[in-house]
Amino acid sequence: MEKDPKYNSDAGHRSRLRNRFLKDGLDGFLDYEVVELLLTLSTPRKDCKPAAKAAMARFKTFRGVLEASARELTDIEGLGTKNTLALRLVKAVLDRYLEKRLVEGMALKNSRDLFDYLGGKLGGRSTECFMAVFLDARNRVIAGKILFEGTLTASSVYPREVVRAAIDHHAAALILAHNHPSGDPRPSAPDLAITRRLMAACRVMDITLHEHLIVGDKCYYSFADEGHIRRFTRELDEMPP
Repeated sequence: MEKDPKYNSDAGHRSRLRNRFLKDGLDGFLDYEVVELLLTLSTPRKDCKPAAKAAMARFKTFRGVLEASARELTDIEGLGTKNTLALRLVKAVLDRYLEKRLVEGMALKNSRDLFDYLGGKLGGRSTECFMAVFLDARNRVIAGKILFEGTLTASSVYPREVVRAAIDHHAAALILAHNHPSGDPRPSAPDLAITRRLMAACRVMDITLHEHLIVGDKCYYSFADEGHIRRFTRELDEMPP
């Protein structure tokens, strides 16, 4: 039985992509080729290059493709629930790796370490998400958890829920973070108000709030680095008992 020439061509192209990766890793790969290679893992007998290029055109960057939702991916011609498995899996594996790397005894030393961890969790989302990172008495990560989703206002983030989650995790300290879908990490007035309220609530339960990080597009804003945590602490110290 004669084989389809197009199938032979596609199979040869897949083989060349895989051999390039096995020999040199991703060095020399264009972003669309990385997407294409991932798609071939769960797409039998089909040219994945058009779908890979369409995904890059739609989401602009490789990161944008990985952070796209299942629904957004399947809007791309040539992509379906099954053949996007590898794209979704590699993002989930990366998130798990970063989380385990920190949870398994690694202390957070500075805002850049924190952004490296949280960038994959919160960056690129289309809605605002508010996350807490729970720390032990030696400032080692216990766990991280998204507590609230949606537009964040002073009335939508509940200090009692944040404190309750910290107590449930036996946390001695907290780091808070949320994203700005606009990509601009500069804090709004509600961001400042929420942080001060949460610091006051944590203080009552003897929980230290070290940081509030706002994640933008490949950038971040650190409340600690900019002096807000220190200022709020001083203001709370000066309040009458």
